[in-house]
Amino acid sequence: MAGEYPLDPTTVHAAGMALGNWCAQHAKPGAASVAIGMDTRESGGWIAEHLAAGLARQGVRSRLAGVITTPGIAYLTQTGDFAAGVMISASHNPFQDNGIKMFGPGGYKLPDAEELQIEKEILDLRVTAPAAVILSAEQELDERYMEHLISTFRGTLAGRKIVVDCGNGAACRLGPDLLRRLGAKVVTMGCEPDGRNINLDCGALHVENLAKRVAAENADAGFAFDGDADRCIAVGASGRIVDGDAVLLMVGRYLKSHGELPGNVVVATVMSNLGLEKTLAAEGVQLVRTAVGDKYVLEEMVRRGAAVGGEQSGHVIFLKQATTGDGLLTCLRVLEVMVETGSSLDHLAGGLEVYPQTLVNVRVKERRPLSELVAVNRAIRDAEAALGGDGRVLVRFSGTEPLARVMVEGPTIESVSSHANLIAGVIRAELGG
Repeated sequence: MAGEYPLDPTTVHAAGMALGNWCAQHAKPGAASVAIGMDTRESGGWIAEHLAAGLARQGVRSRLAGVITTPGIAYLTQTGDFAAGVMISASHNPFQDNGIKMFGPGGYKLPDAEELQIEKEILDLRVTAPAAVILSAEQELDERYMEHLISTFRGTLAGRKIVVDCGNGAACRLGPDLLRRLGAKVVTMGCEPDGRNINLDCGALHVENLAKRVAAENADAGFAFDGDADRCIAVGASGRIVDGDAVLLMVGRYLKSHGELPGNVVVATVMSNLGLEKTLAAEGVQLVRTAVGDKYVLEEMVRRGAAVGGEQSGHVIFLKQATTGDGLLTCLRVLEVMVETGSSLDHLAGGLEVYPQTLVNVRVKERRPLSELVAVNRAIRDAEAALGGDGRVLVRFSGTEPLARVMVEGPTIESVSSHANLIAGVIRAELGG
């Protein structure tokens, strides 16, 4: 929670100092400042000011972009004369939470080893008394990002009616303004932030109201963003929800048809639905899976030179135009396909057979390597044999909670529920609940 350890003033100030030290070692030549952005949480201002004070103590200047999206900060860091970038946001979490995301000068999130080194140094520097500096937002920074987004769009949105739900978060101004500047008639939702209503029954995690509004407005489509707008969930004119898997399908198809899908590969995580993998395979496109997290998707995309990848949750990465998932960019790419093909979003997202999926969380007393759990592995193998090529089983530990997560996909909800509950029961017996 913002204001409490490890996000109290002392620790935030120390984080600024540690980042300042990192900049001295890793900054590109001539880069002497750090770009700072935030979402709409009430704690964002004081966190930015304490972070900037820590940076200043190490001789590093801060430049505040104000309320901007996480991919906006990544873009500024990649293209500007910045030693690093910082986004103050807790993404889809409630307003009480907040966080500090750091980007290196290439616009990429810092490698795990460098993050761990900064974290260690933060703990050592917490003895320093906290301080704050007054920052003024430089609007020309987010305008740079806006111009970049506009430059990627081919065509016009004139005559299109679009509903956007910005989740009372970072996209509240940028999202509607972007679409209006491209010619669309825009209906807004979740664009009245008060510091405490970010993600509250709105945005990418709560698209049911957006679906109703799209139908009521007779709009062409709707788009919902999370608090820092690095993810996007779309809604078709019928009210059909188009998640990250459906976006990967329609964009993958489009890019392949234009010869712009290197290797005929789309990258996703182990959580993407089996239906996406099978539908793409039938069209000559390979789905390559990674561990959960857009960071791992990006690493695999860079390794393969893939054009597009993402997560079911709506993080979609377009490698030519961004170094991270970007909700606004995803919105533009979906609209671009609609405009260039003359097809509705409902039609473009069609053909995706979504396999029933069940996720069971099992609370555990300890984590032991799954390879050591003989009975659990036997249950997994039995389920995989029963499902054959028409299902998947994924068992993993949560990275943040004492939970084992059991995900099963298959042809019927009855079969996946039965297998998931059986595996969960064995885990519960082995590791205690």
